[in-house]
Amino acid sequence: MATGIMEVLLVNAKGLGDTDFFGDMDPYVLIQYKGQERKSVVARGQGSSPSWNEKFSFRAEYPGSGDNFKLILKILDKDTFSSDDFIGQATIYVEDLLALGAENGIAELHPRKYRVVGSDQNYRGEIQVGVTFTRKVEEQNDGKKFGGWRESNF
Repeated sequence: MATGIMEVLLVNAKGLGDTDFFGDMDPYVLIQYKGQERKSVVARGQGSSPSWNEKFSFRAEYPGSGDNFKLILKILDKDTFSSDDFIGQATIYVEDLLALGAENGIAELHPRKYRVVGSDQNYRGEIQVGVTFTRKVEEQNDGKKFGGWRESNF
């Protein structure tokens, strides 16, 4: 099993449906992967075309436990006096990326656009994201030989 770090580069979004009646919405993104969650900064006053340019790191294993290799990006609008509004979400399947990274040591999906869909499954814009997986090198024992039961001093 290969373990490593999956880095997610959250670039920007375009064409998000505005949820605020007064002023621009303040979008942020919750990124979820296998029980891990990261939150972007709130793009204050950037409306339906926010820009983040942030990197997030997740621990990843391949093949690992389970088969749920989905990176979920939930876009929400930060509200001060009420609960945050759900704008939509995008899903990135990373199983092939992890498999390639486990084999080659590193694999990268250059930033590209993914469709954002709302809770009604309608198109709500697009989000630009890049993903990189870097396999962690297993530590070697530097050629030291550790004795077994035949080599013990008993």
